[in-house]
Amino acid sequence: MSNVFDVLMERGYIKQLTHEEEIKEALGKEKVTFYIGFDPTADSLHIGHFLPMMMMAHMQRAGHRPIALVGGGTVMIGDPSGKTDMRKMLDKETINKNVQSIKGQLSRFIDFSNDKAILADNADWLLKLNYVEFIREIGVHFSVNKMLTAECFKQRLEKGLSFLEFNYMLMQGYDFLELNRRYGCTMQLGGDDQWSNMLAGADLIRRKESKSAYAMTCTLLTNSEGKKMGKTEKGALWLDKEKTTPYEFYQYWRNVDDADVEKCLALLTFLPMDEVKKLGSLEGAEINEAKKVLAFEVTKLIHGEEEAVKAKSAAEALFGAGKDMSNVPTAAITREKLNLSILDILVETKVLPSKGEARRLIQQGGLSINDEKVIDAARIVTEEDFKDGAMIVKRGKKNYNRIVIE
Repeated sequence: MSNVFDVLMERGYIKQLTHEEEIKEALGKEKVTFYIGFDPTADSLHIGHFLPMMMMAHMQRAGHRPIALVGGGTVMIGDPSGKTDMRKMLDKETINKNVQSIKGQLSRFIDFSNDKAILADNADWLLKLNYVEFIREIGVHFSVNKMLTAECFKQRLEKGLSFLEFNYMLMQGYDFLELNRRYGCTMQLGGDDQWSNMLAGADLIRRKESKSAYAMTCTLLTNSEGKKMGKTEKGALWLDKEKTTPYEFYQYWRNVDDADVEKCLALLTFLPMDEVKKLGSLEGAEINEAKKVLAFEVTKLIHGEEEAVKAKSAAEALFGAGKDMSNVPTAAITREKLNLSILDILVETKVLPSKGEARRLIQQGGLSINDEKVIDAARIVTEEDFKDGAMIVKRGKKNYNRIVIE
């Protein structure tokens, strides 16, 4: 049986790690308990979280035990990593709602049966801490000078870093220590923007417990130009189908740049690497077949095979020989909403998030109704626009929505 370390390296997951030889040996010889943290800043995870989730799944398939840690405690402070401004403070009710939603998404992806994985919430221990005791026990092991050199803090110092956020590294380090004590967790995985926090946790375990502890980051999901992937005109590419429909999700991957196909297939699907390389080597019009495979496989993992089939058939209905329009993203308006402007209709049906976004799209020549370009933002939508009971809205080159009258 191959070492999962080699699998992760071949597929391009690993970015940075501590003690490479020790990690490789441990993953090849024993069952390692590791963890990945997810702060519930929203009621859904997004595609940026999916990469660590895939890394977690590969590890579990190789016999190792994941701990999916939901940050019900750390989210009350807010991670400064990668942020130019302080995160918005969430109330406890919102946090609890977000935690439950994220737990549900993780449970669909990771097998938690028979102790194969652990689902934990750091609110269970962080919210019970006595601050003075915590600072005496944990804070003494952190050097402020060293913390200030960490990338997650350096970019915030010019604009101002609150003492509240400065505590985040201590809290995350303490999470690793607590999971080590409770479950024998010896390794933390996560996005590369968490490197400084992860090093702090591994170092804390070595200091407090005199045990080996390791950290390994996965690459961030970027395109061939080095820009983050997963942004749409509506914002993030969410894993919740109420926020990003399976069709929109499918279309995002169907339309990735040719240069990114092989990388996405390696990182976001479980297809064998021989097949990944074969698909990634296609050129010209043939690369579109690889994109269809990518879109279907990723959508199937997130939303299930039934939704992936629907999304595929919707795309074929719009761009191919198919005729079934029922799976194209559909929104309904009441008859009373007729004779409103197209701006009002697009926002009312949540096809676009704001009138400003809709107006910009029209100004750029990127909006059509029933294949007719919209040139006037004040254009009124009438019953005549609903051919065969539906109005087809096209955004850009390949984003479609179907609006019907209920």
